[in-house]
Amino acid sequence: MRVSAACVPGRTVPAWRATLAGLGAILTGIGLARFAYTPLLPALIQAGWFAASPAAYLGAANLAGYLAGALLARRLAERFAAAPLLRGMMLLVVAAFVACAFPLSFLWYFAWRFAAGFAGGALMALAAPTVLPLVSADRRGLASGVIFTGVGLGIIASGTLVPLLLRLGLAQTWLGLGGICLLLTALTWGGWPGETPATGAAGRQGASPGPGVPVIALLLEYGLIAVGLVPHMVFLVDFVARGLGHGLAIGSAYWVLFGVGATVGPVLAGAVADRVGFRRTLRLGFVAQAAAVALPALTGSTPALALSSLVIGAFVPGVSVLVLGRVNELMPAEGRRAAWGWATTAFAVGQAVAAYGFSFLFAEGAGYGVLFLLGAAALLAGLLIDLGAGGWAAWRR
Repeated sequence: MRVSAACVPGRTVPAWRATLAGLGAILTGIGLARFAYTPLLPALIQAGWFAASPAAYLGAANLAGYLAGALLARRLAERFAAAPLLRGMMLLVVAAFVACAFPLSFLWYFAWRFAAGFAGGALMALAAPTVLPLVSADRRGLASGVIFTGVGLGIIASGTLVPLLLRLGLAQTWLGLGGICLLLTALTWGGWPGETPATGAAGRQGASPGPGVPVIALLLEYGLIAVGLVPHMVFLVDFVARGLGHGLAIGSAYWVLFGVGATVGPVLAGAVADRVGFRRTLRLGFVAQAAAVALPALTGSTPALALSSLVIGAFVPGVSVLVLGRVNELMPAEGRRAAWGWATTAFAVGQAVAAYGFSFLFAEGAGYGVLFLLGAAALLAGLLIDLGAGGWAAWRR
């Protein structure tokens, strides 16, 4: 990765170091703050801290916080410099993990799970746009891929570190996760750039240009992508374990494959986009995702499920690389942070609506296959919107 330095009085930050800081932020705010709760959920119930229904609502609190963080990230960025804001959000995740070691009440837990989601939404909206101005244009796909690898690393950690920590106790597990996030915060503390034209005070004072039709289409597409990914993120393990009757151990194995895909997917997506372009890679991604999401509805064979888990796992963070790249192509520098904030919000809304909507359909008797096919249909709709927006732009030219 070629190096460009941030202009900070008395020091410079190489691009590779800032990229690793972005990776640490996404690992903390998304990879751990969100996905570590999945293996902790049964432990909370078994330990008698919460009943099954309240524990599920605590998971929803994180999604609500994520949406709020994405919505308010731009306002926060207008009031605070990037580096202290990002450090503060990572410290908020640390505080949330430590607070959850003490089950004082449901409202206490709900507030801190909401806070962890809020920090995750803000970090998702702000970390990459703060870092990428330091990276040369022909390396931004790769740099974005490295940053969003934090999602996959968090998923793998949730399936490996959490079971090990649970041997020490539930409270100790929360504290251990908080300690890991504190270490990540310390390691990335000096890696954030100072004020730059795109992220500093001057950029915050200028008015951001409004989104045109291609950007509005991209926001709709990103929301539909979130809808399409929900069946795997919510129902994959349950589908294998109960729907196919293979048991929880086998279902968890597919979740590990999902995490492996999420680890390599962002870097692979970024590398391909650097070569063939973000628009073309995104369109190919729509086709690949739709096919992979539909696969479990068509067959329950082991190779098909393994392929589906790997591909969708790769795109859960990988598609963020592609959409961020398209934002950078479609918007001038002074509007990119705002546009990425809108995109993060669109994804959060699509994810929340689909999670509750699909859960409702499932409770009303819809089979797993119906949910997977609906997800594939949402992805194909996103592809049609992208093709339509491209045709409109060509007509305008």
